[in-house]
Amino acid sequence: MSEPIVTTLDRDAVRILTVNRPDKLNALNRQTLETLDQAFAAAATDAAVRVVVLTGAGAKAFVAGADIAEMNRLTPPQGRDFSLLGQRLMQRIERLPKPVVAMVNGYALGGGLELAMACHLRVAAESARLGQPEINLGLIPGFGGTQRLLRLAGRAAALELCLLGSPVTAARAFELGIVNRVVADAELEAQTLQIAEQLARSAPLALRGVLDAVLAGGECALEQGLEFETAQFGLLFATEDMREGTGAFLERRKPRFANR
Repeated sequence: MSEPIVTTLDRDAVRILTVNRPDKLNALNRQTLETLDQAFAAAATDAAVRVVVLTGAGAKAFVAGADIAEMNRLTPPQGRDFSLLGQRLMQRIERLPKPVVAMVNGYALGGGLELAMACHLRVAAESARLGQPEINLGLIPGFGGTQRLLRLAGRAAALELCLLGSPVTAARAFELGIVNRVVADAELEAQTLQIAEQLARSAPLALRGVLDAVLAGGECALEQGLEFETAQFGLLFATEDMREGTGAFLERRKPRFANR
């Protein structure tokens, strides 16, 4: 029986999704993209899941890119369809109503970096290498790399990574704002899960409000973003979790959020 392309492991309210093609450095072919899309769709609707952690199998790679052997055979229409498939997955992750944390081990190149950037938070091992090397293949990033790099790290960094095609260290990626934290390789899993577990204890509706507000604000003018934030803020006053959170603060105890 063959190994699953994406494995799922639940640790209380944290779901760990692992791209499981270590012999291919977890490269993203069409089947892997479709399987990941299904896995994130399932996580979105599972009430028991409050946080998703995404990583790659093996010590060498988070995801080393798209599957070049598969891409080499594509026609222009097929290439466009492959890009749209990848972008649909990235948008599903970015718009997931629950926090997604990328646990970046080893190489996160091309589609791998695009996958990590679609996640809400990124924790990288010191040995990780991140980049958009598509220029070396006669291509450009096709799963949102030019756009998310621009938004995360700015024009200069986006052009540097996409034009030169050279990977950067995790420390450099942190300096550019591409990753949130860099930790020792041996501490990567523990540190990432600590963040995920903290998120899982937070109020789910408030987490979703933050995700929605930041996503919306990044695509509109400041005034419109502020209006959206105010609307979200007001809606949370109708939740039991808001009463529990404020009540627990006043009573000097830890809150018990129920996602209501």
